[in-house]
Amino acid sequence: MDDKLNRMRREYESIPIPDELNEMVNRTIASRRTKIKAIPWLVSAAAACILLSVGVNTSPAFAKALSEVPVLGQIVKVITIREYTEQNENTDVNLKTPGIAGTGNPELEQSLNTKYLEENKKLYEGFKDEVAQLEKGGEWHLGLESGYEVVTDTDRLLTLSRYVVESAGSSAESRKYDTIDKVNQIVITLPSLFSDARYIQGISDNIKEQMRQQMKDDPSKVYWVQQPGIEPDIPKEDLFRSIAKNQNFYINQDGKLVISFNEYDVAPGYMGVVEFTIPTEAIQDLLVSNEYIQ
Repeated sequence: MDDKLNRMRREYESIPIPDELNEMVNRTIASRRTKIKAIPWLVSAAAACILLSVGVNTSPAFAKALSEVPVLGQIVKVITIREYTEQNENTDVNLKTPGIAGTGNPELEQSLNTKYLEENKKLYEGFKDEVAQLEKGGEWHLGLESGYEVVTDTDRLLTLSRYVVESAGSSAESRKYDTIDKVNQIVITLPSLFSDARYIQGISDNIKEQMRQQMKDDPSKVYWVQQPGIEPDIPKEDLFRSIAKNQNFYINQDGKLVISFNEYDVAPGYMGVVEFTIPTEAIQDLLVSNEYIQ
């Protein structure tokens, strides 16, 4: 079993991260800009539909490690910089690591891409430890999947969602988000949107209202929230009380704040990952400005 785990680790860690990534992306961007400048009458149409492409065929290792997702604005791209797959009678693993390029801020890109690599490395190490423990028992099957998707892409904002699905009989999904201001080349945090910490209570109160209304409208929905005049059927300490200071969030295509909870955070597992769109009027007085939230 040790040989198997060591082989899995070596295969995962040996998948190359292309050194030519930045060079090729920058060259592609420069080429696109030159072509647009040379044909002025196409600028308006081209600006709406340009899809940057990277010459993956110039390097076999690069082509293997790199893939693209659909159009993400005029310059900023999300690409796959590492992918590892392991399938056998006991394990089913697919780890896909995103990378961000073309923001114009190399330090920001390096910080985010390093974080994404470390997230999947940590996932893999945890999976390896769990496999070692399960191998000591009887029959078992363990699955692990990580991936990503772009949930918001506007002229101003890009939100990248990374998801993890762990399965061992049943499954559990979790998500993380990064919302990037393309213009100012920064990652937006939840606290930065508000003038002070009152947003925590304001958002929490609105979410509780939405939970209660959803359960009233649809009996199949269940949230762990206190219902007026009803004794909860779970310990009171497990009821939803408040979001975290840096709660999972993103800003959607319409400029609305969306708060996200992982499976089992505020509801039974069958509810999955749950999201609540916060009406802007409910938090208007708490916002620093309407630069991001509309």
